[in-house]
Amino acid sequence: MKKVLITGGAGFIGSNLVHLLLKNKLADVINVDKLTYAGHLESLRDISKESGYVFEKADICDQQKITSIFEKYQPDLVMHLAAESHVDRSIDGPSEFLNTNIMGTYNLLEISRNYYSSLDSDRKADFRFLHISTDEVFGSLGSTGIFDEKTAYDPRSPYSASKASSDHLVRAWYHTFNLPVMITNCSNNYGPYQFPEKLIPVIILNALQGKNIPVYGKGENIRDWLFVEDHVKALWKVITEGRAGETYCIGGNNERRNIDVVKMICSLLDEMQPSQKIKSYSNLITYVKDRPGHDLRYAIDATKIKNELSWTPETTFEQGFRKTVRWYLDNLDWCKEVLGGKSELSRIGLMGEKE
Repeated sequence: MKKVLITGGAGFIGSNLVHLLLKNKLADVINVDKLTYAGHLESLRDISKESGYVFEKADICDQQKITSIFEKYQPDLVMHLAAESHVDRSIDGPSEFLNTNIMGTYNLLEISRNYYSSLDSDRKADFRFLHISTDEVFGSLGSTGIFDEKTAYDPRSPYSASKASSDHLVRAWYHTFNLPVMITNCSNNYGPYQFPEKLIPVIILNALQGKNIPVYGKGENIRDWLFVEDHVKALWKVITEGRAGETYCIGGNNERRNIDVVKMICSLLDEMQPSQKIKSYSNLITYVKDRPGHDLRYAIDATKIKNELSWTPETTFEQGFRKTVRWYLDNLDWCKEVLGGKSELSRIGLMGEKE
């Protein structure tokens, strides 16, 4: 059984990845997480005592601590998800994003390079470093066009600029130092364990509390929605079957306007948990001032990963959102726990769309 070191394993995508690997006995997991606002061990409570799972609280910027973790556990694979990932927060405070996403990735690459050089030839042949990134590094699309692995970078926010920088560092460590890396750029994720300040949970939780559901601008921004359980299966495909030095774009083939997503969630809530006070949760939709630098449209061409690794999303848009709404309705205690009892969601993080 391979040992996988996962950074950010207590976050949204990370916790879903840990669940996939352990529940299907695909690998042993070393989960390294700083446990910032979006990382919560509550998301991993059900598997925390599984054999083959260990947790280490650590900051990826802490060279000494991360080096000791590599030496102690001797991982076969590294899956790097740890990042500051919230667009709104990056606008309010860019410095933390530059530190974690750029310098943290640099630190992890250097430690991995030194570790890789110490391995024997057989273990070197199997070692891989997978950097999980975002489609936001490509900037904004108009009404036509699509992102793929050859799209030029054009980041528009401090968050996407920091992720673009980390992508470039990862490629540089492949070409300069021969570290066997891979990069994935994914579209918008949704599903279980997403931090409750993000778009989908905000809609659900505000609706249930009878509060306004805020929508930026006119809600015309378009995103390609990817169910997180499909995404983590793709990540495992890439790191076990992909080619070193390659980039793979991962998308859900589900382009939707934000306002249509909001209305669909309201409709699902009307069906699953109808309000006793209003006819429809959609009556709570409120349009608010648009976010600075808000990209109009993202869309992913996932042909490469389909052709090379035989991966396609298994979950339809309707299935995924029905599962997601049901999960939040069944796990309101989890939401309260990770929010620390806070019921009012602040503007920071109010309508963020990423992990």
